[in-house]
Amino acid sequence: MAYNKHRKAAPSPETQEEAERIARATQRPGQTKEQTRLINQGIQKGIEEYKKQHKARARAADKAKKQQLRQQRPDDRNQSDEQETAPEPSSFPAWLPWLLLALSWAGFIFYWWLNQTD
Repeated sequence: MAYNKHRKAAPSPETQEEAERIARATQRPGQTKEQTRLINQGIQKGIEEYKKQHKARARAADKAKKQQLRQQRPDDRNQSDEQETAPEPSSFPAWLPWLLLALSWAGFIFYWWLNQTD
């Protein structure tokens, strides 16, 4: 089955109920059922048009956001490359882990030596 772009979709039940509720709320005394039905149809079309415009705006905003992210990504890559080449100075001394390793080994050896002499 081929997709028909111009095929008119039936309004959703929620849209139909909302349009009917609004049409009845705005009904004037002496208004015929046919007039109320026409008002209902107009309200449905208005709701559908609003939803289409809202979706189009949301798509445009999403597209702009994605485009902005795409433009920022190369900048982020360049910054991360610069950060990798120029390491950040650290307040943590580089010799401290080696010192702790040496002290732990010295402690293990001392503990082993104490248990060997008993």
